[in-house]
Amino acid sequence: MVTEEPLSELLAAVRDGGIEVEDALERLRGFPVDASVAGARIDTHRKLRTGAAEVVFCPGKTPEQVAAILRRLLDHHGRALGTRATPELARQVRERLPAAAYDPVSRLITLGWRQDRDGHGEPQTGAGVMVVTAGTSDLPVAEEAAQTLEFLGGRVDRCYDVGVAGLHRLLAVRPRLERAAVVICVAGMEGALTSVVGGLLAAPVIGVPTSVGYGAHLGGAAPLLAMLNSCAAGVAVVNIDNGFGAALMAHAIIRQVDAAGAGSVRPPDSAEAASESS
Repeated sequence: MVTEEPLSELLAAVRDGGIEVEDALERLRGFPVDASVAGARIDTHRKLRTGAAEVVFCPGKTPEQVAAILRRLLDHHGRALGTRATPELARQVRERLPAAAYDPVSRLITLGWRQDRDGHGEPQTGAGVMVVTAGTSDLPVAEEAAQTLEFLGGRVDRCYDVGVAGLHRLLAVRPRLERAAVVICVAGMEGALTSVVGGLLAAPVIGVPTSVGYGAHLGGAAPLLAMLNSCAAGVAVVNIDNGFGAALMAHAIIRQVDAAGAGSVRPPDSAEAASESS
């Protein structure tokens, strides 16, 4: 959190002409953190520096810690997001924060934001992202990506259960794929769908290997290696089950596209982006 004394000095310098507005903004990008929650140092100015506000990674934290950090993020940004919350953790967090919402599929906790199942939530802007899955078992990771993007204000289209075991299902939705500015491709088993999608489209494709599969699948290592070794050029790959990371990569691409169209590539101050805490 920006403390009063250094901020007052900075503003006085701007007022007196001792520092330019742009220089002052650059200094603000490095201001301190909010240490009001025991055991946490919340980076309240990450959004100013990068266009990406901090998000709570819930595993390993107590319900008290998750609730306290979410509350502080809500105070700073007007909304807050927590990832990978179990139903029990979410229940205990909601006891402390009754306004919090929880989606058991994506495992996301949100504050200051609502998204109904028809997609009519916060205004969605910019170019669109398509989230594709190979199978229904990949839905938790896909919804983590899709709902994170929607939380950030992005336009999301979903196209689920179009894996290569029934390739005609993917080809039937090819026109929808071609309208997307970015495609997030979520697949387990052998992960072949990402290579197929990457070979069909000009848009950036972000592969997300999942831990869905049989023994030799090695908990997601097989699709991870398959995607990393894709013969389709231009495919990027995030870690196993990392729908959140894929969403942030897609959001960064869309943000830069929109900024370039507006004549600027700097992170817009209004971006409701996120960056996960450890």
